[in-house]
Amino acid sequence: MASSSLPFTSLPHQFVSPNKSSSKSAPISTSRRVVVRRIRVSVPEKPYVSAVAVSDNGEVKLPVKKIPGNYGVPFVGPLRDRLDYFYNQGRDEFFKSKIKKYNSTVFRINMPPGPLISQNSEVVALLDGKSFPVLFDITKVEKKDLFTGTYMPSTDLTGGYRILSYLDPSEPKHAKLKQLVFHLLKSRRDQVIPEFQASYGELFETLEKQLGEEGKSSFQIANDQAGFNFLCRAFYGTDPRDTKLGTDGPSLISKWVLFQLGPVLSLGLPKYVEELLIHTFPLPPALVKKDYQRLYDFFNESSGFVQDDAEKMGISREEACHNLLFATCFNSFGGMKIFFPNMLKWISRAGVKIHTELATEIRSAIISNGGKLTMAAVEQMPLMKSVVYEALRIEPPVPLQYGKAKKDFLITSHDAVFQVKQGEMLFGFQPFATKDPKIFERSQEFVADRFVGDDGEKLLKHVLWSNGQETQQSTLGNKQCAGKDFVVLMSRLLVVELFRRYDSFDIEVGKSALGAAVTVTSLKRASF
Repeated sequence: MASSSLPFTSLPHQFVSPNKSSSKSAPISTSRRVVVRRIRVSVPEKPYVSAVAVSDNGEVKLPVKKIPGNYGVPFVGPLRDRLDYFYNQGRDEFFKSKIKKYNSTVFRINMPPGPLISQNSEVVALLDGKSFPVLFDITKVEKKDLFTGTYMPSTDLTGGYRILSYLDPSEPKHAKLKQLVFHLLKSRRDQVIPEFQASYGELFETLEKQLGEEGKSSFQIANDQAGFNFLCRAFYGTDPRDTKLGTDGPSLISKWVLFQLGPVLSLGLPKYVEELLIHTFPLPPALVKKDYQRLYDFFNESSGFVQDDAEKMGISREEACHNLLFATCFNSFGGMKIFFPNMLKWISRAGVKIHTELATEIRSAIISNGGKLTMAAVEQMPLMKSVVYEALRIEPPVPLQYGKAKKDFLITSHDAVFQVKQGEMLFGFQPFATKDPKIFERSQEFVADRFVGDDGEKLLKHVLWSNGQETQQSTLGNKQCAGKDFVVLMSRLLVVELFRRYDSFDIEVGKSALGAAVTVTSLKRASF
């Protein structure tokens, strides 16, 4: 959720899948004699030495290569890469040009924000589906203070606390705070479906009213309000509109998030204005202190029963409240703010045929379950579930992932093996990993039924949006999203509520600093 989306075109030719026999990593075992042929490469754009290992039976293994790329002159190199990333090339083209230059999906680059916000912008980029998952392996990488990348926002923005998202699993408080989130989700699970239906029922009423009056309606604005109301009602049993906070929550959160993510966002301002305003110096936390206090006061008053449980776990009420605020406003609300419009964009583009199939499946499943939307009914909607996973695959809400190497180890891409040194920062751009053509057929296309059936379900391990594989579970000992299953359920409920009401819909899509700006232009009411 740290960057806006840019058009994604096909990757270079060298990113096309080779035959399977050449994609396996060389074994570490030394039980067989290995002949090593050293090949010195002198081409300027590929300044590294590779060693091709050949076993006794003549089978060629992946070459061991030095990681290509360089960081340039201090200060100048990071600044150049930042300008290319945001303006001269744009995010996706920036990465694709490096893949083409180095003929590799693993290379060295500088990642924004760079000077003067980041002390060290040097990273090893992992831009394929095979190398990327090493970022989830906590035996190899550390996650301490890496939630936002090569810089960390001031803790003045979070009440002076390092929040759960910034903690490594090795830190004692990590397990306690994650357990608190698990406890909240479990204790309030029965409220999720009814509160979602209530909040998003109001959203669709708002959209219909505005469509009737103005001929179009902003999904963005309606979704922000519905999403925040839903989270507060489902988690804490409080409607913010009935408190001093009123309807101000979404705007306060957006401003607060900007002060944290501004260094890695593009707001569409003139280049030099934007560079000076948000990319060169951190925005002063004092400017949002009153806004954050309003949010904190609301959560402090609403989450007393959760704070009671936190104290039993050895967490202070104050620290618990700041973490609950962050989990609700940054993680959950932020995810809905980004992903829901993006998902609607892809479903809209899928066309009327898919819309009809979704409406038929969803309505039939609800009827077969007594006319009520239940968890059992949701599980009987394979196309709907596939559509949600496909949206998470093609445009994951958190595109950037980081990890710092705990030790020296080998990283394997589809084409080579690379040595990583202890202390090096690893960076993965998830949209390239989850649109890897060596893993997914028609990888650049939104395929609604991609994950239907046994073969489709086997691909779920390559859906990585949650800081882990979709087939894995979030635990106290890993960094996978604590609300992984909750986010998937919310996304499914949105699709269900949309197509139980409407046969089809049309939208216009614009740009936004976070996700897509979606304007609804028509809603075709259910006809069957």
